[in-house]
Amino acid sequence: MKVLRNIFLTNLFFYSLLGIATLFVFGFLYAWVFVLAQITLWVFIALCIWELINLFARRKDVMVDRYYPEKLSNGDWNPMGITLESTFPLTMKVRVIEELPELLQKRDFHYQTKLLPYTEERIDYEVRPTKRGLYNFGNVNVFLSHLGLIERRFKKAEVQELPCYPSYIQLKKYQLLATTNRLNELGVKRIRRIGSTMEFDSIREYLRGDEYRFINWKATAKTKKLMVNQYEDERSQPIYSFIDLSRTMRMPFDGLTLLDYAINSSLVLSSITILKHDKAGLLTFSKEIETHIKADRRNHQMQLISDALYNVYTEFKETDFGKLYSYISRNINQRSLIFLYTNFETLDALHRQLPYLKLMNKSHIIVCIVFKNTELDTLTHTPAKKSYEMYNQIIGEKFVYEKSLIIQELQAHGIQTIYTTPQNLTVNTINKYLELKARGAI
Repeated sequence: MKVLRNIFLTNLFFYSLLGIATLFVFGFLYAWVFVLAQITLWVFIALCIWELINLFARRKDVMVDRYYPEKLSNGDWNPMGITLESTFPLTMKVRVIEELPELLQKRDFHYQTKLLPYTEERIDYEVRPTKRGLYNFGNVNVFLSHLGLIERRFKKAEVQELPCYPSYIQLKKYQLLATTNRLNELGVKRIRRIGSTMEFDSIREYLRGDEYRFINWKATAKTKKLMVNQYEDERSQPIYSFIDLSRTMRMPFDGLTLLDYAINSSLVLSSITILKHDKAGLLTFSKEIETHIKADRRNHQMQLISDALYNVYTEFKETDFGKLYSYISRNINQRSLIFLYTNFETLDALHRQLPYLKLMNKSHIIVCIVFKNTELDTLTHTPAKKSYEMYNQIIGEKFVYEKSLIIQELQAHGIQTIYTTPQNLTVNTINKYLELKARGAI
C-alpha cells in the first residue's frame, strides 16, 4: 500500500489511453487500424512496466536539501532555495511541489526541471510574508518519472518552522548606508547645519555624501587621497518610538497593516539612532501601556526592541492618550525626541487627543506621524463615469481634505508632523530625525 500511495498517473498517461481508445473505435471500420491499436496497446503496457521498474526496482533516491534563512523578514522578498540530487542512472523528469505555509496564501508553487544522472539542481524562489509569527513549511514533494507516463512521489525534508520578524532586511540596508554616510542615496535629504556645535573627532578618507567643506586639504596633499575631518555631534540623546496599537492601525496597504509599516520603520530608526550614538527606546500603547523599553544604547538594545516588536498586534480599542501622558510624565524625565506612530482619520478624533499632545510637546519634542491614504488619492483622481462613482469620489475628496486640516491643526500647535505614504515611512522618518538633529532641536 505504501508503494501504491506514491504512484501517480500523469496527463500523458491518460492522453495515451485516449489515443489508443480512439484507434480501437476506428478499428471497427478498418481491420488494419484494429491491429495497429492492439500493437499500440501492448507497447503502451510494456512502456508502463518499464517505467515502474526504473522507478521502483532499483534502490535509488533523490536527495533534497533546503537552504532557508533562520528567520523571515516581514514585508520583504526573502530568498529561499531547494537543492535536488539524483542517484538515478537515467535522466529524470522532475516536478517539485513545496508545501508552503497557509499564511503566505501561495498555492501555485510548482517547479519543473530535468535531472541528469547523478547531478544536482538548485531551485531558487522568493516569498513575501505579510504577517509576523511562525510560518510552518511542510514537506517537499518530488515527483520523478523517466518517460513521463507514471510518476513516483518522494516526500522529503521535514516540517520546518521559521519565525517572521519585523523587516531586518531593511534594517541591514539602512545600517550599511548609515555607517558609510550614504543615507542621501535613498532620498534622505542633506540638512544644512546651523551653528558650530560640533567638535573635531578624527580625519578619515572621503566617502560619497560627505560635505565638501570638511575636506582637509593638508591631509589630502600628504596622502594623495581625499581626506575629510570627522566631527562629533552631541550624543546620548533619547529617541523614542511610540506605536499606537488601536484599531486605526489595522488599515491594510499592499498586504501590510499600518502597524507593520510602523514596526519596520521604528526598528530601522532605532538602529540608526544607536549608530548615531543616541539612545533608542520603545513604547507601545492602546487603552493601556503595553510595552516600555527605556532609551539606551547598550549592545543588546536592538535585540530587546526586535523581540518586543515580534509579538505586537493591534487591538479593537480606542487609544487613551490621557494615560499615555500620565505614564511618560512619571517614567520619562529627560527631554526626548518622540516619534508617535498613529493615524487620525477625522478632526474629531484629533480634537479628543490634542490637549494631551500639547502637554506632551511641552516636555518633549513630539513628531506625529500621519499616514496618507494612497487608495483615496487614486479614487479622487480617477474620472467618474457613473453616479455612485461620483458619490464615492466626493466622499474620498472630503477625507483627503480633512487629512490636510489635521496636519494644519497639529502644526498650528507647534507639533512636528510627518504626512507620508506607508511605503515611504522609513525614509521620511529618518529624514525628520536627521533634520531635527542637525538643527540642534534635541
